[in-house]
Amino acid sequence: MLPRTGDVLHVTRAASVQFLRPIAFRVIRVLDWPTYDGWLWLDGYELNASGDAVSRRSIFVQQEGLDQIQPAPQRHPQTVGTPRRPLARTPARVG
Repeated sequence: MLPRTGDVLHVTRAASVQFLRPIAFRVIRVLDWPTYDGWLWLDGYELNASGDAVSRRSIFVQQEGLDQIQPAPQRHPQTVGTPRRPLARTPARVG
């Protein structure tokens, strides 16, 4: 699973040894920095227990060790409303 913008992940020691204490992490983007196979740089926010962002971080993790808590919200295609009425244009008075 490649994370997407908006995904909330549970990052544990399975993702990297630096996470002795698991964190919740909301992804801003997957960075395109060079890495080893199976590893990713993620840019995002560490979340507290109530889901509020407490710090912005870039983390280096194994893709296979990430658990998705909440997927990114689905984007809805823009709906086409009723066509707009053309504006009534009148000549401007000068002088």
